[in-house]
Amino acid sequence: MSILIKNTRLKNSETDILIIDDRIKEIGCDIHKSADTVVDGRDTAVIPSFINAHSHSAMTYFRGYGDDMNLMEWLQTKIWPNETRLTEELVYLGARLACLEMIRSGITFFNDMYWYPKGVARAVDEMGMRSAVNAVFIDMFDLERAKEQIAGNKRLFEEFNQYSNKVFMALGPHAIYTVSEHSLKWAADFAKSNDLMLQIHLSETEQEVKDCQSTHGVSPIKYLDNIGFLSNKVVAAHCIYVSNEDIQILAGNGVHVAYNPISNMKLSVNKQFPYPEFVDAGVNICLGTDGVSSNNNHSMFDTMKTAALLQKHHNDPTCLPARACFDMATVNGYDCFDLDGGVISKGKLADLALIRLDVPEMIPCHDLYSNLVYSANSHCVDTVICGGDILMHKGQVRNESVIMDEFKTGLNSFLSTD
Repeated sequence: MSILIKNTRLKNSETDILIIDDRIKEIGCDIHKSADTVVDGRDTAVIPSFINAHSHSAMTYFRGYGDDMNLMEWLQTKIWPNETRLTEELVYLGARLACLEMIRSGITFFNDMYWYPKGVARAVDEMGMRSAVNAVFIDMFDLERAKEQIAGNKRLFEEFNQYSNKVFMALGPHAIYTVSEHSLKWAADFAKSNDLMLQIHLSETEQEVKDCQSTHGVSPIKYLDNIGFLSNKVVAAHCIYVSNEDIQILAGNGVHVAYNPISNMKLSVNKQFPYPEFVDAGVNICLGTDGVSSNNNHSMFDTMKTAALLQKHHNDPTCLPARACFDMATVNGYDCFDLDGGVISKGKLADLALIRLDVPEMIPCHDLYSNLVYSANSHCVDTVICGGDILMHKGQVRNESVIMDEFKTGLNSFLSTD
């Protein structure tokens, strides 16, 4: 399979890009080689496609449901009770709609944590994206429930080879307030033994920190460090209520942090993400949309802009410049998940997006990264390529009307059981 992109903009000049299979084979002016597909890249700029480092994809069912509530009240009265009515088929339909939305925003990889992971994996496989599919792990400190969760994760690990190499399993222990120490240790050991990534919500709220101090005498991050959970395979979502010692612990263990600015604001975590301190410590920071129930979309453009503006508002106008914010949405995420991409160069993964330059939001283009972070939106995305497969072209995704219609049918089924 080969793709030749003609006359797209890269580093302020028009260029051609030849893709063979899943890699960038050649970059240069006037490439005259045959290809299975030729893409007209005029009036576009090519960028690495985005990485969504923290999401709950099938929470599309809860978009706009239970808005304007406190976090724990929202979880306990709106989300958790209704999630018990989901099925694998419903999760598949919900995740597929999320994939559609993410593709239209230039995202080709997302780190997901949700129930019925095989439903998510099936959706990702069908849509041609990449994903770290986390089987959410919540035992609520119940030994029998922990045994069931562990057995289920082991079965899932054995069954995951049915999907393409773009889809891989990860472990998703939800948080220290929903997962027992026994299970957290098991997850860390199982992940280490099988070279798996882990994702956890960490130090998201002041109450979480207070409860951990009361129970364990240390912060949540110190607690996880003490039990051997932290490593460079861990993606820690949120990390708002952290001390300088916590930050050094994360840095020392190579933990990756997923910054979720929109959900942090919407759920009023009531404290600023300490971006400058993380940068000074050398922590790899990625960007996440979180679930649409607490966002309410999967737009990486909204996420980048909000991330940058929040830091400027709370720190100074030079904090988190556009290029650094763009890197958090691209190369930092590729590094986090050990994907050989995030930059446009020969031999790298062909995970790319073509951004329209002929739309009002992108004119003038004094600085591409400034436009991408501060003025662009999902409608600026023209073409999305993942591993040499075209997922969207000229703003169109294959079968998108079917995807939306089938989700609506699933939504009606979900609502009818209420």
